[in-house]
Amino acid sequence: MRWRPVATTPPCRSPSRSPRCSGNPSNPSSPPEDRAVTVIKSLKTARAAGRTILGALLGLGLAAAVALEPTRALAQAATAPAPAPRAVPQSPGAGPALWVVRDADSTLYLFGTVHVLRPTTAWGSARVDAAFDSADQVWFEISNPDDQAAIVPLIQQHGLSPDRPLSHLITTGQLTLLDNAARSIGSNAVQMDVFRPWLAALTLSVAPLTRAGYDPQSGVELTLKARADAAGKPVHGFETIDKQVRILAGMPESEQLAFLASTLESWEDATVELDRMVEAWAEGDLATLEAVAVDEMQAESPALYRALLVQRNTDWADQIQTLLEGSGTIFIAVGAAHLAGDDSVQEILGDRGVEVVRE
Repeated sequence: MRWRPVATTPPCRSPSRSPRCSGNPSNPSSPPEDRAVTVIKSLKTARAAGRTILGALLGLGLAAAVALEPTRALAQAATAPAPAPRAVPQSPGAGPALWVVRDADSTLYLFGTVHVLRPTTAWGSARVDAAFDSADQVWFEISNPDDQAAIVPLIQQHGLSPDRPLSHLITTGQLTLLDNAARSIGSNAVQMDVFRPWLAALTLSVAPLTRAGYDPQSGVELTLKARADAAGKPVHGFETIDKQVRILAGMPESEQLAFLASTLESWEDATVELDRMVEAWAEGDLATLEAVAVDEMQAESPALYRALLVQRNTDWADQIQTLLEGSGTIFIAVGAAHLAGDDSVQEILGDRGVEVVRE
């Protein structure tokens, strides 16, 4: 049976995949919002987007480090040995959610991840370990989340804009906030002036997480990739680093600036939001995870929701169906936000007649 049944005539809640839900569902002929309402809504959207980006951009802590110190990152990438598998503290309960898709000769496990974690986060479970160990191959969002050398040129190409400095795009008050936030990570507003708004916002969103002990090296992807490499399991990716960077870089400048404005106002609260998301994820609490990581962005910014989640989920569902045409056991690990909500990978597969069961 499906992990969540879909009503025959669902409410007009998800405009992303339903033409009948386009526009204003309560009044299709309502006039466009005035500028003030649009700005307020953009700020709310940015706050939701920032939270979702934490779960949508693979290796975001790594990307921020590369953006701040590309030369050192390149040197480290060239000399650093492959990380050894690390032991994960076992969850006191059932642990994070796990789903499975089976046909006559294939078994595909779906596991939602958090990309940056504290080393002490207890998320290990016998179910997940058994599923991972049984897999012939492993699929992530991208196959090389620890490849700093690949990220550096993309950040330089899509994240920097010397001819359009931040100091020309934000208010004096915001520039002061930017400088204060940047100094907390050993930088300053002058050094970050060449950053495009999305990169500045992402960098400053990650900074308090690092200070609070969150680390991409302790995140699920890098932990599982080290295990896969040690076991000789082939590792594949549904998309490329380039595509993930372009998702953020392709946002309209107005949305990037709204994201940055929200980050500057509440960047120190990012740890509280991620703590809540991690707690729900580690306990397999899908309702809270959906509320924290999905619902707000879906309601406030349907376009961004489609770009970050729905379009990518649809593409991954296509690839999963192709994988089902083969045989063997595959372990799939992608951001937890992609496995929550009405437009999750499981829901899309279910709508196509593919049975997805929560283990």
